Amino acid sequence: MILKFNNSTALLLVDVQKGINDTNYYGGENGRRNNPGAEDNIRLILKEWRKSERQVAFTKHNSRELESPLKLSLKSGQQLYGMEPEDRDIVIEKDVNSGFIGTSLELDLRRAGIQRLVVMGFFTNICIETTVRMAGNMGFDTYLVHDACATVNSIGHDGTDYDPDLVHNMAIASLHGEFCTAITTKNALHLCNKNASFLDRVQGNE
Repeated sequence: MILKFNNSTALLLVDVQKGINDTNYYGGENGRRNNPGAEDNIRLILKEWRKSERQVAFTKHNSRELESPLKLSLKSGQQLYGMEPEDRDIVIEKDVNSGFIGTSLELDLRRAGIQRLVVMGFFTNICIETTVRMAGNMGFDTYLVHDACATVNSIGHDGTDYDPDLVHNMAIASLHGEFCTAITTKNALHLCNKNASFLDRVQGNE
């Protein structure tokens, strides 16, 4: 069973910025993204979460890469519609993959009494994966809402173009059962209001 998300649980939105949809920058001339419904799922969960007093946290990516669309000085660095932080939210800026490196995120969460994290955002195999791995290692009870995440195709060392669904699913498979428990948007909405006896917490590495 997974217990209801209570006030010791924070919702963490990772890099929900307009530039994530610049698929040519991230995936090359045939760049493409998976899960076009991710944004709607993120907004659904965020709306439900805000009905309670539970904590919300955001990472904003401010890339070191010269041509990156994820720079806070650019319009493409702005938040996606309906995913804007509010005054009481934790908001950190980062310039590497993990939300915890070079930021106050862990300290801010600990000070807020947070023991559990529900993570969603972009990109599944990059900033989501790195942040979730670290969250699990730091001892947070971590849940990844896999259908509220998305990524782009990945070009391998030999030039192979790996489809974004494959990249996404392999990232989830690497995380689930070791660094987190992967759940759906439907599961997350259920857990906002009640326990889920039909789900198992499977985070390992503890």
